[in-house]
Amino acid sequence: MIFDLSSKAKVPICEKYALNINEAVEYFGIGETKLRYIALEYSDSDFILMNGTKTLFKRKKFENWLDKTDAI
Repeated sequence: MIFDLSSKAKVPICEKYALNINEAVEYFGIGETKLRYIALEYSDSDFILMNGTKTLFKRKKFENWLDKTDAI
């Protein structure tokens, strides 16, 4: 059986478990530089996921963190 990966359905950003930096910029409306700074400063937080050198934000956990934060 051959799978055609080009016709693979894309998951909407609002349904993804984790977002890369570019997706997080689009979803949260926060700049890339600020998100990279947050990822570096809070690298031990439960909303950051590292996949090798790729930084991912766990969407729901980061949303919860943002809800509790007064300023970024």
